[in-house]
Amino acid sequence: MLIFNYESIINLYKTGNVYFDLQSRGDKYGKLVGVTPRPVAEPGDSDKRHASDFALWKAAKPQEMFWASPWGNGRPGWHIECSTISSLVFGSQLDIHSGGIDLAFPHHENEIAQCEVFHQCKQWGNYFLHSGHLHVKGKEEKMSKSLKNYITIKDFLKTFSPDVFRLFCMRSSYRSAVDYSSSSMLEAKHLLLATAAFVEGARAYMKGQLACGPVREDVLWERLSHTKAVVKAALADDFDTPGAVDAIMNLIHHGNRQLQVVTKEPGGPRSPAVFGSIISYIEQFFETVGISLADRQFVSGDSSSATLHSVVEELVRFRLKVRQFALAAGEASREARRQQLLERQPLLEACDTLRQDLAAHGIRIKDRSSTSTWELLDQRETTTNWGAEDT
Repeated sequence: MLIFNYESIINLYKTGNVYFDLQSRGDKYGKLVGVTPRPVAEPGDSDKRHASDFALWKAAKPQEMFWASPWGNGRPGWHIECSTISSLVFGSQLDIHSGGIDLAFPHHENEIAQCEVFHQCKQWGNYFLHSGHLHVKGKEEKMSKSLKNYITIKDFLKTFSPDVFRLFCMRSSYRSAVDYSSSSMLEAKHLLLATAAFVEGARAYMKGQLACGPVREDVLWERLSHTKAVVKAALADDFDTPGAVDAIMNLIHHGNRQLQVVTKEPGGPRSPAVFGSIISYIEQFFETVGISLADRQFVSGDSSSATLHSVVEELVRFRLKVRQFALAAGEASREARRQQLLERQPLLEACDTLRQDLAAHGIRIKDRSSTSTWELLDQRETTTNWGAEDT
C-alpha cells in the first residue's frame, strides 16, 4: 500500500487520522502554482500539527464506509487516491497531467508532494494542463450537476453534433472559462459547414466541374506554407487552438477567393495540385482533433435533418437536369440554337427563381459547369440579394 512506503521515508504522524507533514517538504511545496496559498483555517479542535498538512488516511466516522488498515478502520484521503491510481498505471513519472483549473491547488500540489516523496524523484509530472470551466453565458458559476445549471449530453445532441462541440471548444483557450450559448454553438456549426463547403467546391474544381477564373497558384502555395507554420507555432505555444483554427479559416478564405464562379468556360491552365494539397492539409488537421468533414453535421436522433438533406439533394439534382436541358445546344445551327435558347429561357428563369427562394431559407446553390452543389448559409447571409446566374 502506498501509505506504508511513506513511513520509511518521511515523518508521518498519526492522530487517529494519518497526515502528510508538509514541513518535511521545505520550499519544494507550492512550486506548481508559484505561490503557496494561505491554508483554510482549521477548527480549534483540529488534530493537525500544521494547518496545511493534508490527510493520507481518514479514520472512519459513524455510518461511513470503511476499510481495515494498520491505523484502524477508515478510508484513503482524497489526494492519495489519485496518486495511487496514477502510480499503478503509469509508474514513477507522468508526462502530461490534466484537470480543471480549480484542482491546481491544493489537489495537484498535494499529488506532487506525495508522489515525489514516494518515488524519490525530483520531478514527478513534466506538464500540467489546467482547463477552464464551462459556463452558461451570462452567469459566473461553472456548469455543474450540483448547481443544476447543466445541459445533458443527450439533450445537447438533439440540437448539435459532437463535431460542432469539438470545434466550439477549440475556439477558446483550454485555460480560459468557456461561455456556452446557442449563438456560440451556431457560430461553430456555420464554420464547420463553411469548411465542408470549401472542400466540396475545391474537389469540384479538381474534377473540372467548377468553372472559375485563372487561379493564382503561387499565392495559394505560399498561403498553404504560411498556414502550416502558423498552426505549428500556435499549437506549440501552450496549445493555442484558437490561433490554429483562425489560421485554417484564413486559408479557406483565400482558397474561396480563387474559386470565384464565372459564367463562361475559362481558358488557360488549371491548378488542381495546389487545391489537392490544401484539402489534404485541412482534412488532416481536423482529423487530428477528432473532427470529420466527410459527413454533414446531423444531430443524434433527429431524423428531420436527414430527411431535409435528402429532399434538398433531390431538389438540386432535379434543378440541375432542367438547367442542363435548357442549356444543351446539340448539333443545331447557330440560329437554331439561339431560337432554342429563347424558347427554353423560362426554364432558366425558373431555375434562378428556385435558387433565390432557397437562399432566402438558408440554402445556397452553386452552379458549376457540369454540376450543382449546395450548402447551408449563415443566417446573417440570407438577407443578401443573390443575383441571377443562369440568365
